[in-house]
Amino acid sequence: MRTVRIRAALPALAGAALLTGTLLSTPAEAAGGVKIHHVWFDSPGPDNRSNKSLNAEWVQLKNTSGSAVSLKGWVLKDTSNHKYVFGNVKIGAGKYLKVHTGSGSDTTSDKYQGRRAYVWNNDKDTATLTKASGSKVDTCSWTTRDPSDTYC
Repeated sequence: MRTVRIRAALPALAGAALLTGTLLSTPAEAAGGVKIHHVWFDSPGPDNRSNKSLNAEWVQLKNTSGSAVSLKGWVLKDTSNHKYVFGNVKIGAGKYLKVHTGSGSDTTSDKYQGRRAYVWNNDKDTATLTKASGSKVDTCSWTTRDPSDTYC
């Protein structure tokens, strides 16, 4: 009698172990969230501080979760501590959001820091995204200007 019960339970236990192993092996993918996806740190053309050139320097975030995430109070910064603090901004499920260095009109997919100087160093830098509480969400680093962008 005991052998029959164990045999009947084995497929269910094996499935649970497999599922648990999958969830534990990739917690970031399972949980989803906002990640730094792509950074264009060296805008094309001459660095003449024109608004067009400043806005060609950007950091793109991606929401990998299945629901919208509020970024209110979150901070995007570089190693020199140039900070961009998000206002009342949400990033939709599966959506992207670019944070440009220069000035412009904010939309749901593009935000503007309103700076008159470049933030991201061409030779090396690190973009860090933190929650309003200060806890680190993600980082992306680069050490070269060729190419002029990096996927994180």
